[in-house]
Parts: sequence; C-alpha cells; structure tokens
Amino acid sequence: MKIAVLFGGNSSERDVSVASGVQVARGLQEAGHEVLAFDTARGALSSAEQQRLLANGVAPLPPALENLPASAATTALVTGKELREVDVVFLALHGGTGEDGTIQAFFDLAGIPYTGSGHLGSANAMDKDIAKRLFRAAGVPTAEWLMAPVTAGEVGSRLGYPVVVKPNKQGSTIGLSVVGTAEELAAAIELARRYDDEVMVEQFIAGREFTVGILQDRALAVGEIIPNNAAIFDYESKYQIGGAQEIFPADLTPDETASLQNQALNAHHALKLRDYSRVDFRRDEQGKFWCLEVNTLPGMTATSLLPQSAQAVGISFPEQCDRICKLALGRSR
Repeated sequence: MKIAVLFGGNSSERDVSVASGVQVARGLQEAGHEVLAFDTARGALSSAEQQRLLANGVAPLPPALENLPASAATTALVTGKELREVDVVFLALHGGTGEDGTIQAFFDLAGIPYTGSGHLGSANAMDKDIAKRLFRAAGVPTAEWLMAPVTAGEVGSRLGYPVVVKPNKQGSTIGLSVVGTAEELAAAIELARRYDDEVMVEQFIAGREFTVGILQDRALAVGEIIPNNAAIFDYESKYQIGGAQEIFPADLTPDETASLQNQALNAHHALKLRDYSRVDFRRDEQGKFWCLEVNTLPGMTATSLLPQSAQAVGISFPEQCDRICKLALGRSR
C-alpha cells in the first residue's frame, strides 16, 4: 500500500503527534509499505526531515501556546494532490482538530480513506462531559463530575476534595491540576481555561492506574502505570524516559483482567469508536474500576502504551500499524 502518515498539527500535543507520526512511518516502512510522512503544519517531509524530528523526541513540557504554528496547512490538505494519490491516510494527530472529529469529517467529505474512528466517535471521546454521560448510560463506572462555572462550596458538598480540574477537550493531562483544597480551585480552573472554553471538575479517584488497548474489536493486554515522581500520570511521566513504570501484563487476577477488558470494550462501543483505541482506568481502594477516558488516537511510538498492550499479546509494532491501515482500507472498499 501507499500510505500517508499525517501528524504534527497545531495543538498543545504537537510534540507527541510528531513522535508518533515518524515512528508509525518507520513501522509501516518495515511492514513493506510505501510511506509519505506529512506534517500538517509544514507539508510532506523528506527522509532527512523525518530523522531529525525523530531525534528531537518529546520535551518535558508541552510547547507554549504562543510557540505553536499559527494554523495547520489546511490549503495543502485541500488543494494538494499527495493525499489523493495514497491508498489510505494514517492519522497520527493528537488533540485539537486532529482528534475532535474535524479532520475526520473533512476526509469523509473528500472521500479519502483514513484510520481510526469517524467524526462522531472522535467528537464523543474528545468531549469528556459527553463521554462520561455515554459511559454512564452504558453501565461503565466513571467518577462524579461537575462542569464549570461552579463554586468551591458546590465542589466540596457534591464531590469532596481532592478533585481533578481539567480542560474538557484536551489530552496528555495538559492544563490539568489535582486540587486538594477549596482555596486552590479558582486558580486551577483559570489554568484549564487557557486550553479550552469548557472546564471539568471531577472527583479524584485514589488508587492504581490501568490501561487497556483495543484493536479490531478485541481487548488487548491490561497494563498498569506507576508514575515514579508524580501523584498522577502527567505529561512528563508519560513522555520522558524513566517517568513511569509501565507493566504489561498487569498484576491482576484472571477475573479482574477479564472484567477490565470487558469494561474497556463497553466504553469503546459506547462512544461509537472503531478500529482501535486505548481506555484508561483507576482502581480505588475497595477494588472497583473507574473509567477515566478513552483515547481515539493514542500515542503510537513503539514504546507507547497501546503498542505495549499489543506487544504483550504477540502483535509487533509494524504489524499493529499494518492492521490499522488494512481495517481502514477494507472499510473504504
């Protein structure tokens, strides 16, 4: 196949997307495909440019908002012929218009096959408020939450402290704070509003953190995430070497593993997703699992959580990338 890998963009998760995109491109090349690497902010990249981006890695902190590209290269996507000459587009974007259904809707209108979930499922998962409502309707446990504006008193009486304050439509814990007291709430909401026009205040679930990969309507291995120097699995813990221990398969009983995999599939289906995703959970001190969120375009470096979940059941990184593309191509046919 001839495959375009689309990455970069102009969201706060740009660095993560670049890291995913160049490694997906390399994985697909190893699987025997002809690959075009395409940065939405710069256009098609040469092999040398891909190698340079790969060497840069992900910085400890997300790029400052003022340092992001002014806009994605929309004209290159609309008027360029590169993406119309490929069999399928592999979406390795993260956050923003790349993950909220906007790009997906554009490709639907243009008749260009692309990987992953469609525009509706992508929008459902990106909007955490909507996602949690759908989880609840499907019987998937999820923590209680409120949407700002909300007073410190309301948070205390309905959720209790500590709480998690985060942008409603953002990923990689960008703009997220764990708030332990009423006095800290206003500043945390102000920080989250820098990244989104809607802010969620969510009950904090103390306990162990788990993740489950989904591929081709199958739950893969369950993994446990243990941040080394943080209370939560934050941006630095996610993307820096040594930031966290990531254990696949997780130390759970067979019944616990099966239960978590079943909940992950239910969450995936509740949001109307397809092909692949990654579902994140917390387990409280009483042993109950709570769904945090579903990532429709999770990190796709060879050492990211979804590839590790696949590797633990015998699916190599190049094979996983290949399968994802074939699912999209089969759908278009």
